Amino acid sequence: MTVNFRLLAVAISIALLPIAAHADWQAVEMTKTYAITGTSGRELYDSIGERGPLLGPKVRAIAHTDFKLTWTRKYEPQPDGACTITVNIPKLIITYTLPKPSAQLPASTRKSWQKFIAGVEAHERVHGGFIKDMVKEIEAMSVGFSVPDDPKCSKIRVELTKRLGEFSNKERQKNSEFDKVEFSDGGNLQQLVLKLVKEE
Repeated sequence: MTVNFRLLAVAISIALLPIAAHADWQAVEMTKTYAITGTSGRELYDSIGERGPLLGPKVRAIAHTDFKLTWTRKYEPQPDGACTITVNIPKLIITYTLPKPSAQLPASTRKSWQKFIAGVEAHERVHGGFIKDMVKEIEAMSVGFSVPDDPKCSKIRVELTKRLGEFSNKERQKNSEFDKVEFSDGGNLQQLVLKLVKEE
């Protein structure tokens, strides 16, 4: 049996790194599509209106960014009676949902579609960036977060939940403000839609 000592040495050195090294986590980003029909820009956009992701009972979007966030946390009682978070490692999965024509497009439509979908994906990745920023802020706040007089580590969970709500509200506000600008008169997404429909 051949042993690659270089790889083995790397594995051992990684295993010996302190917990703080987990700050180098990476978000997993995935893209999924939904099928639309049509051979012209107008038909494609109409199909998006019929098949796009539902954001409410009657509201459909062109595209959507969703995420799943879980944490590996360790709450440790301290000698002075406080409770402190000593380990806080996020696992973040971001999913972008984008439209995809189900049939081959004519050359002229294909060109305008490619510009449109590239712009839409870039827009959604800004939302993804807001999510990653939020997780980094939560991580920075919660590593070492401590609550006094909490030997059973119950108060700290309540306090942490309050803080997480504040971060979540801030992230939603950033998304809302960004979309407002993008969809406003002359905004980037409004222009993308107009150029697709006109096949510019």
